[in-house]
Amino acid sequence: MRCPYCGANDDKVLDSRESPDGATIKRRRECKKCQRRFTTFEQIEEMELYVVKRDGRREPFQREKILRGLKLACTGRPISQETLEEIAADVERMLYNRLDREVPSADIGDLVMERLRVLDQVAYVRFASVYRQFEDATQFRELVNMLRRRSKS
Repeated sequence: MRCPYCGANDDKVLDSRESPDGATIKRRRECKKCQRRFTTFEQIEEMELYVVKRDGRREPFQREKILRGLKLACTGRPISQETLEEIAADVERMLYNRLDREVPSADIGDLVMERLRVLDQVAYVRFASVYRQFEDATQFRELVNMLRRRSKS
């Protein structure tokens, strides 16, 4: 850490304290060259994640959008809000673990659909119909037939 007074790059930490929310650390330092004291704050730098839409637009990732889609697909189904929050958090964690700064929206939709397929088939079909932009009833039939084949095996 460079001293703000003399510019020296050699100091010692006198005291460290974590903020109440645990997001930052406050450090009291002393410059070894000029002996002046100063305070620094450290915080985790989060990687910014962008979603690449079908039309090529890029926008910042928002977990709330996943949660909104899940709520809509699960309306009237026996699925708790807590379960939906867990799915959204799990998908977000998987995206950040990929270490890619840009993620196609199709990848996000696939991750959500996989969790819904296991959780609730009605919610899965609802989500898939919007995500895959179904245009007629035959697409619904194909999806339901696929679910039936998977459940038999």
